Amino acid sequence: MTASPPLLTIEDLQVSVDGQPILRGVDLVVNRGEIHAMMGPNGSGKSTLAKVLMGHPSYEITRGTILFKGEDITEADPPSRARMGMFLAFQYPEEVPGVTVTNFLRTALSNRTGIDYTVLELRLRVMDAMNALGMDSTFADRYVNQGFSGGERKRNEVLQMAVLEPELAIMDETDSGLDIDALKVVAEGVNRLTDSERGFLVITHYQRLLDHITPHHVHVLVEGRIVESGGAWLARRLEDQGYESLRT
Repeated sequence: MTASPPLLTIEDLQVSVDGQPILRGVDLVVNRGEIHAMMGPNGSGKSTLAKVLMGHPSYEITRGTILFKGEDITEADPPSRARMGMFLAFQYPEEVPGVTVTNFLRTALSNRTGIDYTVLELRLRVMDAMNALGMDSTFADRYVNQGFSGGERKRNEVLQMAVLEPELAIMDETDSGLDIDALKVVAEGVNRLTDSERGFLVITHYQRLLDHITPHHVHVLVEGRIVESGGAWLARRLEDQGYESLRT
């Protein structure tokens, strides 16, 4: 029986913005069931990597390829990547005034699956997900991120993952601006969603999120290159020693 391809394969990815190189040859393989943490100092290219993986048009891929489930998506647009099963949790989620969380998720899930869910069907699905994540049911009727605290915005991202069930979830500094209680809620949500069919790429600057999410692999991105990879121990070492020793 032929083995299935990795969930995500990045080969020699080089990216520029306005002619300025940011990623300088990134190679990465994420298999199903794995949590990968991408760490690095400010300006190392972590958020650029997240946006490029989802097809942000402001970034120019000058070399390399991105494969998702074995299919070359280097030139694919963001909606196509989302329909295939990719999801990006933003560092700073935007407000969507006038659109409730339930209606937002109904539209997103219909686009993701091609199934036109009724409001009732989607509401039941959202309520099941919220119950599993320990979220207040009134959350579903609020407008997307309007008046939300930083922690509520990040909880909403985890709820979206639970409802949309992406195969690859990319989390761009989800721990940014969170207090310890909100951080634990987000981490618990990720741990609940982790299974043998799903992969996570968790992009973070600090060890503290990884105190609650144990990655299978940790990678250090410095000046647009992965300079070291290892297990969860690598994140703890970085907490003690910092990034200076890894700069080229």
